[in-house]
Amino acid sequence: MPLPPLPEPSGFRRVIGVLRAIPIIIVLFTTLIGFNGLQTISLLLLPFSRRAFRAFNRWGANTWWGWCVSTARLAYRARIEVTGDELPMREHVILLSNHQQMTDITFLMFLGRSKDRLGDLKWFVKDIVKWIPGVGWGMLFLDCLFVKRDWAADRASIERTFARINQGCVPLWLMNFPEGTRIRPHKLERSNEFARSKGLAPLKHLLIPRTKGFAASAQGLRGHLHAVYDVTIGYVNGVPSLWQYIKGYAQVAHMHVRRFAIDELPEAEEALTRWLHERWQEKDLLLEHYYAHGAFPASAPATAAGAEV
Repeated sequence: MPLPPLPEPSGFRRVIGVLRAIPIIIVLFTTLIGFNGLQTISLLLLPFSRRAFRAFNRWGANTWWGWCVSTARLAYRARIEVTGDELPMREHVILLSNHQQMTDITFLMFLGRSKDRLGDLKWFVKDIVKWIPGVGWGMLFLDCLFVKRDWAADRASIERTFARINQGCVPLWLMNFPEGTRIRPHKLERSNEFARSKGLAPLKHLLIPRTKGFAASAQGLRGHLHAVYDVTIGYVNGVPSLWQYIKGYAQVAHMHVRRFAIDELPEAEEALTRWLHERWQEKDLLLEHYYAHGAFPASAPATAAGAEV
């Protein structure tokens, strides 16, 4: 079953958490709106140089997301502990991850920053997000993929975005949560009913992945990519919400990382679908081990400095 939510602390610690969170939210949100204004002004660069337009917006994303990471590290000593494969610096990749809460995104930013790709994160996000001031508006300038979860409607816009990335040799960490939504017990039950109807093995800790977006990405970006990263995120005492993270209750996330060179992946859609289902079966076993032992199976750390970032 999915890990339950992180319990709220009681008494004085809860008050301290709120008092710390409020000024951080005010500062980060106001600076984010300021960056939205700068991004809008950057449209003046577009008729003259798309490369300069992208470079400016990459700088903006790297700067503001970097502030988010640095604030969490300094204020709360937040960190990630990474095991698994060694990840080279500055690769072009698709990153696949399980999805439990919005906090997953914030901790994945730690990983992106450690590989000098924080400003190059591009997300599959729900179409409605682009209307949200701050983060949504900012993503409009970063070649993020806004999807309606209707492949017939999304395919053309996704292919156009991939064409721009390929033609411009755009640095890329394409972030993909194939489950499509955050896991909940009732969603897991529905997911496993679907799995049984399709002859797939039910999962204990994950939803059956949606495969079309991944297959389209692996096919459409194949000549541009170096690898696919399969990241499994685990929390020890419960899954923290974003609000709990901002209050400083979530200090560590464990990540087990597997790197697959793009040349190792099949090319046909049906074979890519099978490949992704196999990874999710393996990921389910990794989480089973993690919840039983409080750590992922022993392997070489993916970072040089004590596997902490």
